[in-house]
Amino acid sequence: MPRDNILLITADQLTARALTGPLGALVPTPNLDRLAAQSVNFARHYTVAVPCGPARASLLTGLYAMNHRAIRNGTPLARHHATVATEARRAGYEPLLFGYTDTAADPTDRDPEDPDLFTYEGVAPGFRELVEMRAETGHEWPGYLWEKGYRPAPGSEDGPIPWHQRPKSPPGRALRPSDPAIYAAEHSDTAYLTDRTLTALEMRKGRGWFAHVSYLRPHPPLVAPEPWNRLIDPAAVPLPVRDRPTHPWLDAWFATPAATGLFWGFDGDCADMPDELMRECIAVYLGLVAELDHHVGRILQWLETSGEAERTFVIFTADHGEMLGAHAMWGKDSPFENAWHVPLMIRDPRRSGQGGRVVEHFTESVDVTPTILARIGRTPPPAMDGRPLLPFLEGAEPEGWRDAVMGEMDYGHPTRPTRLQAALGLGPDETSVTIWREARWKYVRFGGGLPPLLFDLEADPEETRNLADDAALAAEMHRLAGRIIDRMCARRDRRLTGYSSGE
Repeated sequence: MPRDNILLITADQLTARALTGPLGALVPTPNLDRLAAQSVNFARHYTVAVPCGPARASLLTGLYAMNHRAIRNGTPLARHHATVATEARRAGYEPLLFGYTDTAADPTDRDPEDPDLFTYEGVAPGFRELVEMRAETGHEWPGYLWEKGYRPAPGSEDGPIPWHQRPKSPPGRALRPSDPAIYAAEHSDTAYLTDRTLTALEMRKGRGWFAHVSYLRPHPPLVAPEPWNRLIDPAAVPLPVRDRPTHPWLDAWFATPAATGLFWGFDGDCADMPDELMRECIAVYLGLVAELDHHVGRILQWLETSGEAERTFVIFTADHGEMLGAHAMWGKDSPFENAWHVPLMIRDPRRSGQGGRVVEHFTESVDVTPTILARIGRTPPPAMDGRPLLPFLEGAEPEGWRDAVMGEMDYGHPTRPTRLQAALGLGPDETSVTIWREARWKYVRFGGGLPPLLFDLEADPEETRNLADDAALAAEMHRLAGRIIDRMCARRDRRLTGYSSGE
């Protein structure tokens, strides 16, 4: 009997708030809604690292950043680390990659001229890259657009955003993010990736396949084809809370333009974005979410019509979130909730009776790989920091489950100081950030001698008031710092710590 299929779908930069609450109410997502009704839904799911490279390294290795140490985009992932793909191969699968993993290659066994060392958009070990969709160094989709007759407008070859991500130039006025993309909806990156995925899977029906479908959207630049570009009415979009606590790290974040890649022509100054533009950007982002939903629906429909659904284990999640203007910030390099809280839905055809169930326990992105490995009959390697979520899929609650999540971020660079390093006068080994998030308290610890942040999420869910200087909370701060130390001590590299020579 053929083995079950594994389908891991990731969206890039999809915050959980885009699918729930006031924003989620604006976005038509019938396909993700249907998947949620068939899945166990993890309401408190968090990435353990940002940005893309570190987030995906943790997702695919089951390791905290302190263990895999691919802590920045471009920091190599050491080749000795197991990934979901290397371990799935041990179970007889050929893991197929449709999209990207943003994995920088380990240079220790490569010649200095190896082209894989000149990009952070490499492929995680164990995967076979079937569709190349690299955001910055990709050629396949831009070549497809060229073949379809699309050409760059004058001046589109320059700047931080590639020519094919520039909207159509309207007559008589400057470009806006809601102007339509130069390409038709059927030629978008989301459509193209889905087309290629469906073609490949059609040829593998009945064979027990493993597919990681990695969508770029709704990652900026904010540009969408018609009708997705104006699907959401900006006037209906609620403005985010822009207030933020006073802190040296946040002062540094706003000291120089921070989001030049948000949309074509944006100067990167987030602090003074007009309300009208803010609403328009959020509306385009939500339109990209709706487009993503449409094409995920095509894959789900193919599973049904092909007969593959009844033996396909489906995971839908995101690598990290997006600030969407909260605290006047865009992007994901932030300690705040929008950047870390991401969706997770898991549909197991063996346990259809659990469809629609919502799990309120804290889960982390490092749990995804152990879950897949356990589902295909492999024991997760002892080094992995995550735990399989299969008991939740069976309606049970695992004994001793965590009551907090930990996240890590590093904003330095080993050879080219970042704008934050320059503003704070810090070296590359002083730029770590560790986040400890419980049901009530959130504690953010900065390296380099910077003071911490402390939020009472029950009283201040928008994280606007830093309580770290409140003397009455000194014991709470000490407790939270101790819990970070305890987690780090317990989870340091465990590849061989379970062995004892001579016994």
